[in-house]
Amino acid sequence: MALSQELLDILVCPKCKGELRLLADDAGLLCETCRLRFPIRDGIPVMLVDEADKISEE
Repeated sequence: MALSQELLDILVCPKCKGELRLLADDAGLLCETCRLRFPIRDGIPVMLVDEADKISEE
């Protein structure tokens, strides 16, 4: 299940309040500022910093 564009437009990173980008595989939302990937489970974004994966700078 894809997230609607309306939902993507209002979601922000809970850590820095920055913009999020939907990953190509629809498996998460990326905050490029914090380098955090927030998972999407059962079509619902999990917007908890403790649940986010840290993305390396590579």
